[in-house]
Amino acid sequence: MNITNRQYIGQLGEDIACRFLMKHGHKIRDRNYRKKWGEIDIISEKDRIFHFVEVKSVSREILPSNVNHETNDYRPEDNVHPWKLKRLYRTIQTYLLDENVSDETEWQIDIIAVFINIKTRRAKVRMTENII
Repeated sequence: MNITNRQYIGQLGEDIACRFLMKHGHKIRDRNYRKKWGEIDIISEKDRIFHFVEVKSVSREILPSNVNHETNDYRPEDNVHPWKLKRLYRTIQTYLLDENVSDETEWQIDIIAVFINIKTRRAKVRMTENII
């Protein structure tokens, strides 16, 4: 299977985000949960709270041309628009029903931005928690 550079960066970013979450005490419950109406990149649990994580990954090579690479002023998490949140919310509700998760269980939506530098093999992770 041949994947595009963008797909490779996305998959690498999700792998990095999972390692970041585990390092911070999360248990990864599921990845790439898909339904016709949406997808959840990562589902984790920490302190009995479910975290539905949207991962936005970018590499220096595919950043928009108007971005200043030195100041890191690009915020990929800003690309999570209201329609994306609506689709994500519907998918979360489906997941909770499919997995028979109690109505009493707390959950939240988080965004992880992963900045990848392929040449140096380094990444920077920024997590924004409980965005709703």
